Amino acid sequence: MAEDDMSGAAALAEPKATGYSWYVLSVLVVVYILNFIDRQIISILAVDIKADLGLTDGDMGFLGGAAFAVFYALFGIPLGRLADNWNRVKLLSIGLTLWSAMTAASGFAYNQLTLTFARMGVGVGEATASPTAYSLISDYFPKRQKATALAIYSSGLYLGGGVSLFIGALIVEAWNRNFPAGGPMGLVGWQAAFLAVGVPGLLLALWVASLREPVRGAMDGVASPSSPNPFREFGKDLSMIVPPLTLWGAAKRGPAALAINVGFAAAIAAFAWWMIRLTGNFPQWSAVALGYYAVFSWASALRAHDPATFRLIWGTPAFICTTLGYGLVSLAAYALAFWSAPYAEIVLGLPKQELAFILGANGAVAGFVGVILGGRLADHLRAKNPAGRVLMIIFGVVAPIIPIWIGYTTENSTLFYVMNFLAGMLSAAALGAAAATTQDLVLPRMRGTATAAFFLGTTLVGLSFGPYMVGQISDLAGTIVDGKPVGDLRTGILSLIGVAPIALGLLLYAYRAVPEAEATIAERAAGA
Repeated sequence: MAEDDMSGAAALAEPKATGYSWYVLSVLVVVYILNFIDRQIISILAVDIKADLGLTDGDMGFLGGAAFAVFYALFGIPLGRLADNWNRVKLLSIGLTLWSAMTAASGFAYNQLTLTFARMGVGVGEATASPTAYSLISDYFPKRQKATALAIYSSGLYLGGGVSLFIGALIVEAWNRNFPAGGPMGLVGWQAAFLAVGVPGLLLALWVASLREPVRGAMDGVASPSSPNPFREFGKDLSMIVPPLTLWGAAKRGPAALAINVGFAAAIAAFAWWMIRLTGNFPQWSAVALGYYAVFSWASALRAHDPATFRLIWGTPAFICTTLGYGLVSLAAYALAFWSAPYAEIVLGLPKQELAFILGANGAVAGFVGVILGGRLADHLRAKNPAGRVLMIIFGVVAPIIPIWIGYTTENSTLFYVMNFLAGMLSAAALGAAAATTQDLVLPRMRGTATAAFFLGTTLVGLSFGPYMVGQISDLAGTIVDGKPVGDLRTGILSLIGVAPIALGLLLYAYRAVPEAEATIAERAAGA
């Protein structure tokens, strides 16, 4: 009887999500929807951009992947730290303003270089979104509802990706129909589409700025005050990750640290040079080399300046394997999100507006249903098993394989749409589980940094390589017609199945390691 009274008292004492918590979550979902509209609209515009600027599938894979992803990942690290130390609402509204302005600027691009710079700017701005949102959600929702809340937030990814296809196709068709020789300022349809989705974000930033900043750590019963000098810390983080300041930062830690940093830089540069010679794609491998060198420099500096955070993130195999395992799930998901529309248009010969409407609705519904059900089931599994959420990530690796194979080998458009829906829904089920697992493996004050590290997997592994890998393999497997390269997108997309065994191995290890890692968080942080 006494035990029942104690459990009842504990239930009453447990913090609860309020109506305002759900209001904040709804605003964050709208932000994430716009985030992915601005990020993914390039997919439905790919065929037009490729023809207008004279690019290859590999070039388009770079623009849809690493051009955005590397800078998103790089700035996600210091901005994630800033989210841990400063007002998260202000940071998110500033980032939203930046990425919306750079999306609009993409509408004035006239070659690959200018479009690349605009995509880089979008990546920097969007790097504020998830570190701030994940940290806000963790302080507005208790642990028992965290995966559900994060899954609802993550649904914006799929809703935004789906809406981007429909909006992009609608604007391109209408613009080119009314202005066949180019409209005001000589802009063509794909340029008008970038402008149309970029400008509304400037207004949404004002709405975001009206939200209340919650008490940090309130839902965990652990007070986590912000840094008294957040921008000084932010400046330090920038100096740890922006070359050539990274060399100075390494030198301050001693000759051995400088030698290791220079040695890694030389090794990654040699690898990039070899890959450039092999593929002929200078922008892709230069960006990837810059990204991985910068992340190595930051991780080395973090180890010296904040050993507790380093220990719980980079020094925790359960965290690393969960992040990399889900990163490979996202590799396939990002590749399909980018290439499914061009594939349907080029290989199956489907009209742009039809495929955009169906694939957009498919992506939105499949992603929303998959991520919500996956998040709920992950919470249910977690209640019975400390590593239960990892089972949901494993499901997201294995379940989409058959739908991808059937969908991208059939000539039947209806079967293609159905299989594409299933592949998207099944892979989406892993996201809430992966995000919640990584959040549970760190202390409250480290959540913004942990989110940035988690998104390194989904960007430097998933987004940097998914669209590019499909495009590069398409170019290599393609032919030359009338002196122009014609890719083989079917072979490129089917190659994604090859990453599943690697992801499965990483996640099986994480399944065994997560319970002990979560149980020893405080002990390992104190020891560091």
